[in-house]
Amino acid sequence: MSEPSEWLIYRGAGEPHEGIGRLPSPPPWRDFANRAGPPPGGAEEADGSADRRLGSHRHLAELHRPGAEELEMINAALYLRRPLLVTGSPGAGKSTLAHSVAHELGLGKVLRWPVVSRSTLLDGLYRYDAIARLQDVQIAAHGAAGAQAGEGPADDIGSYIRLGPLGTALLPSDRPRVLLIDELDKSDIDLPNDLLNVLEEGEFAIPELERISDRLPDGEARVLDDDGNKAVIRGGRVQCTSFPFVVLTSNGERDFPAPLMRRCIHLELGRPDHQRLATFVRAHLGDEAARSGDDLISHFLERSRGELLATDQLLNAVYLTDVTAPSGRDRLADLLIQRLDRPR
Repeated sequence: MSEPSEWLIYRGAGEPHEGIGRLPSPPPWRDFANRAGPPPGGAEEADGSADRRLGSHRHLAELHRPGAEELEMINAALYLRRPLLVTGSPGAGKSTLAHSVAHELGLGKVLRWPVVSRSTLLDGLYRYDAIARLQDVQIAAHGAAGAQAGEGPADDIGSYIRLGPLGTALLPSDRPRVLLIDELDKSDIDLPNDLLNVLEEGEFAIPELERISDRLPDGEARVLDDDGNKAVIRGGRVQCTSFPFVVLTSNGERDFPAPLMRRCIHLELGRPDHQRLATFVRAHLGDEAARSGDDLISHFLERSRGELLATDQLLNAVYLTDVTAPSGRDRLADLLIQRLDRPR
């Protein structure tokens, strides 16, 4: 039997060993070691998502500019205070666009709402934990240790409300936040229509606070926002003062209702060319990896003409073949870059 390739950490031999110590640093877009807690106000990208999305070597890609149409549609959305609906194939850079705008304009951490089939409008706006509040009221009523007369959960309803990413984006602020509503086409049939009024008016009500606002000090309640910071809600309503830069992404798997399309600026991202893919690799892995992986980029482009592929598959292949340099480099790359539309 031939010896296993030197790059293999797990060898399937059934004998424990310390090979995990040879595991190299993770790819930059999968490095979670240097996370920090969110700063006050969410002013900076503190959780590492900018590096993972834009690349830790993104300064090397500064000479590459988006196309004229892409720039014009992004700026149109900024000027008009309209959501930007970005469609394109998986891995075309739709989500990255939101992080790029936030980074260049200094708009802080991107608020992200990943949509699934069960997502509702309320998930994006806020969550009210009525069960936890009821339990705390019952504990206080039975004289639990630490409960004080005249104060209790009933008077601190804000402690049981947390704003979602959309609700946080609509908080009053001097500068707009960036909100990414990712993969809207994965939602059920109602969510696109449910978004219409909130995106048009830039405000929403929290009925649990509206009902008791006259009993709250100055009509104000303090709730947690999506960043984990305290936010003041007045009169039970959230009303934006700077409309957020909202990016809605879609893989083109469904059509959206005309009323939603009317409220959005629509940007279609085409298939990236060789230069854009090389820039993508360079931003994440550096110049040397882009040069050594040039043949993989060309092969990826050739295959993508007839197969559904994603650019993060290319990144995986370039990284792994560059770090490990196995003898079966091309074979390994083909294993990693498998068509997404293949029969199951």
